[in-house]
Amino acid sequence: MRRVTLFVNGTSKNGKVVAVYGTLSDLLTVASNKLGIRACNLYNGKGGLLDDIALIRDDDVLYVSEGDAFINPQSDGKTSEDISGSHTDWLKLNIGGRLFTTTRSTLVSKEPDSMLAHMFREKDVWGNKQDERGAYLIDRSPEYFEPILNYLRHGQIIVNEGINLLGVLEEARFFGIEQMAEQLEVAIKNSHPPEDHSPLSRKEFIRFLLATPTKAELRCQGLNFSGADLSRLDLRYINFKMANLSRCNLTYANLCCSNLERADLSGANLDGANLQGVKMLCSNAEGASLKGCNFEDPSGLKANLEGANLKGVDMEGSQMTGINLRVATLKNAKLKNCNLRGATLAGTDLENCDLSGCDLQEANLRGSNVKGAIFEEMLTPLHMSQSVR
Repeated sequence: MRRVTLFVNGTSKNGKVVAVYGTLSDLLTVASNKLGIRACNLYNGKGGLLDDIALIRDDDVLYVSEGDAFINPQSDGKTSEDISGSHTDWLKLNIGGRLFTTTRSTLVSKEPDSMLAHMFREKDVWGNKQDERGAYLIDRSPEYFEPILNYLRHGQIIVNEGINLLGVLEEARFFGIEQMAEQLEVAIKNSHPPEDHSPLSRKEFIRFLLATPTKAELRCQGLNFSGADLSRLDLRYINFKMANLSRCNLTYANLCCSNLERADLSGANLDGANLQGVKMLCSNAEGASLKGCNFEDPSGLKANLEGANLKGVDMEGSQMTGINLRVATLKNAKLKNCNLRGATLAGTDLENCDLSGCDLQEANLRGSNVKGAIFEEMLTPLHMSQSVR
């Protein structure tokens, strides 16, 4: 078994005798633990860098450095503490006009692969420019550099109030401080509040309504009301275009002249709602309940449900005189006892639709699909010209 004596680079005191085993990395780990430093390089007594454990002989004296160059412990005129670059090799940095003072080991030990470590590991390797005070000039932001220097000193990210974390992150990336950059990315992500996609409640919506004139267009385009209780509210003239109203309770609500174009009303309950002059073009009301609704406007303004998805809806007993249901889908819908006088049903899919007891006088069913539709107890006879398949 071989044994060697280890000293901190540039010193000849407080050495440690250790056994040599395994690989060079194993010996560096032992050196770090014994000497209390971050061992990176091993030098023999003549300053030769050892890169293979096979080159080490029994009873060798080795010098351990934290990445700095070999320092002869026998140098004349200097104490071992003065010549140890890992402890007292002080440097001045001029960062964007602001002066920082630190040690060489601070810049090279914590992040040995960073740009700062490469710049200052050995003296004048990069030919760094210096000002009249001897400080190394670096054209970067001093506000963002200070947290980086403190991180290299103690390993903790501390950013004063008013300093943008994004700026510190960019500096960390510029200098190649990878571990710090990863921690900053997590901190920035956690500092942003999560996006709130929760539906608006009845209480929140009523607050908006009370602050809006009756005939003013309240902009609710694209908002999320999923599952909200909006029953019996005055919702006239409101723009619900592309809003999410799925599973909403809209029973007996006044939706006169409101815009529900491309809105999601799937599973919603609109029983007894006032839908005079409503715009529901291409809306999705699949599975919704619209029993006893009033679409008929005495002033002649017609409700427009062109292209709407009304699969399986229950519209029993609704007043729909003159309604526009052109190319809408009403497959398996229940329209019993509805008033569809003068309604536009051209190209509408009425497959398996229950139209028993309906008033279809003057309704336009040209090109509609009435396969399996129920026409029992019709109030007025259906003329052949009304339905052409």
